[in-house]
Amino acid sequence: MHKSSNLRKIRKSMEKTLDPKRFEHTLGVAYTAAALAMRYGEDMIKAETAGMLHDCAKCMSNEKKIAICEKHNININDIEHQNPFLLHAKVGSYLAMQKYDVHDSDIINAILNHTTGRPNMSMLEKIIFIADYIEPGRKQAPNLSEIRRLAFEDLDEALFRILGDTLVYLDSVEGDIDPMTQKTYDFYKEYIENKRREKTDE
Repeated sequence: MHKSSNLRKIRKSMEKTLDPKRFEHTLGVAYTAAALAMRYGEDMIKAETAGMLHDCAKCMSNEKKIAICEKHNININDIEHQNPFLLHAKVGSYLAMQKYDVHDSDIINAILNHTTGRPNMSMLEKIIFIADYIEPGRKQAPNLSEIRRLAFEDLDEALFRILGDTLVYLDSVEGDIDPMTQKTYDFYKEYIENKRREKTDE
């Protein structure tokens, strides 16, 4: 199936599957991802597809998310057991393959890692992670206007800022921190510090 016709089908399906607010957010992420893909020379259709599907499991009940994980041997960690809403990324990546016929591993990983990130992300994974945070409908996050500007100047710096702000926020509300978010932050902290050092050495 041609990529863009599949994208249209996915969009129609999301409109039915998601509540209006979540669908609005999904469109925002898909278009922001496409804009970032333009800026950094990534495949726009892939970015839009991943953006369109990143929350495809978001409006499912927690029971259903857990049932899908158990049925298909998808690992659930302790934090996810306590907060099953966090499973939407894992279940979403499964649905993208099974229900929406998307088999590009980069798109699948971008959906899978859009909430926690992971060390050493691909360009597409970074784009979806950042687009989810900066899309036009987002209002609450701290430093949002600066991160939006950064996203189009230096993807890694924007990513690092988002991870740092997320950890500060979770700490302030005493939310559970997924160990992967911390791991990702630590990885990019070192990565950014090395990058900055190289710049000053030039």
